[in-house]
Amino acid sequence: MAELTLYTYPANFRAFKILIAAEYNGIAIDIPDFAMMKDNKTPEFLAMSPLGKVPVLKTSQGAIFESNAIARYVARIRRDTELYGSTFFESGQVDSWIDFSSHELELALTMWLYPVIGYMPFHPVATEKSKGDVARALNVLEAHLLDKTYLVGNRMSLADITVSTSLVYPMKLLFTAEYRAQYPCIMRWFNTCVNQPEYKAVIGEVVLCVKELLPPGGASAPASTAPTQKPKQDQKPKKEKKAQDDKPKPLTKKEKAAINKAKQAAEPPKPKKVLHPLAQMDKDAPSAFVMDTWKKVYSNCKGDWDSAMKQFWEMYDADGYSLWIQRFKYNDENEKAFMTMNATGGFVQRSGEIRKWLFGTMYVTGEEKKSPLEICGAWLIRGQDMQPLKTANDDAEHYYWSKVDHTTDEGKAIVKEMWCSDEYLEGKLVADCKVFK
Repeated sequence: MAELTLYTYPANFRAFKILIAAEYNGIAIDIPDFAMMKDNKTPEFLAMSPLGKVPVLKTSQGAIFESNAIARYVARIRRDTELYGSTFFESGQVDSWIDFSSHELELALTMWLYPVIGYMPFHPVATEKSKGDVARALNVLEAHLLDKTYLVGNRMSLADITVSTSLVYPMKLLFTAEYRAQYPCIMRWFNTCVNQPEYKAVIGEVVLCVKELLPPGGASAPASTAPTQKPKQDQKPKKEKKAQDDKPKPLTKKEKAAINKAKQAAEPPKPKKVLHPLAQMDKDAPSAFVMDTWKKVYSNCKGDWDSAMKQFWEMYDADGYSLWIQRFKYNDENEKAFMTMNATGGFVQRSGEIRKWLFGTMYVTGEEKKSPLEICGAWLIRGQDMQPLKTANDDAEHYYWSKVDHTTDEGKAIVKEMWCSDEYLEGKLVADCKVFK
């Protein structure tokens, strides 16, 4: 992958979606120091972004400007992560939500937020209108998420990333607990998003708003609507003073401190110097098995499972990797098919922290109200135990894990069945299958 450089100022929410997508796709992006009103006015920068706006992505082939275009580019670099959907139709749905975020949500939110943080003057009428526009957009989002874990399909996509990052600052500065209570589905989805390791690597912890931050003069009573006194005929009307609301009042020390604290909380955390245990294992005990090569073989086999598995066993490094069968501890609690499928989708999504060293499938078998709904799967992981997955994904504790003896025909057969089944698995009807790659 060619080196990528992103030009933006610190804590720019429009850059969040780009950097989070890069985290999901395992793409390194360099972010140099950048000063607005200075660095964005140089001839070199204007050649990349004619209007001098950020963010801008510099690639080996040239520059890409506009945050949504950059996010789409980064999301499409890897198809196997399916950030842009798993089908052509889902890609269209992702685009729909990206446009919804820009036109219906983001614009209204900034008109409410920017006066609060001093980016633009406060106008009561404009603020009230923006609040109404935000509420209408959130009602649409709430209704869509009523029976869905994610905006598109059964896993995280660029749609979720784009919409959720537009809500980060409002959630921290504007939306109080009382306000958030109107949108339980949005809050369930938003908390799922921002607690993913890929999000935390970019935006850190999101501390939800306790008290709404108001703009200068925002708490004052509205201007009087009483009619003005008619001037006498022999007296020229006095020149009206400019309305106080046309010019923002200076921020108080308390308001400045609150804004600075919020901005500091949104700063991307410093890169960790300590290597992940599996990265350290790669360094200390390199393996000839290349996970990405196997994932490509699996993705491109086009149903020729015998050939794919033959290649896998030829590549497999039993000293550096291990195979595990996964079975849900509480299958008797699976009552609704869509909830059971959402559970597997959530498990797959929450395992993203160790994507580089992990591959697997998860199945839901059975039929709602006809036969038991059961969750099972088969996983390949770096090393000889499942602790790295349990550390990365708390849900792993809700499953039984049994190590596969790859030296036996039975062991090889169950791995093949778990990775290659379509309509039936272990004699049970397949209701859903998730592939983590």
